[in-house]
Amino acid sequence: MTTPIAYDHNSKPNLRAIEPKYRGLIRMTIEEQLRFEPGKETRNRKPLQRPVAFEATWELRFGPENRFPVFYAVSHERRQVQILAIGTKQRERLMIGREEINL
Repeated sequence: MTTPIAYDHNSKPNLRAIEPKYRGLIRMTIEEQLRFEPGKETRNRKPLQRPVAFEATWELRFGPENRFPVFYAVSHERRQVQILAIGTKQRERLMIGREEINL
């Protein structure tokens, strides 16, 4: 059974802040990785130790050097994945949209 994926209204500007050449990769990876068993831990998909500012409980990382973190929550009641934020990470610096975030 597939899990529907919904994008929070705040996540869309996050995606637009990322270089256009990566947007297709990001959308495709979200669909491939989170459509089935989004609440199952894998090498690149981890539960967060504590919810982050935008109430995400999971993180998916992928792309060159795992530079694209996607923060999401799984609603078992609605059987849905909610994409809450999409960012870029370089070393210790996490950017969500045009804002640097401290985790």
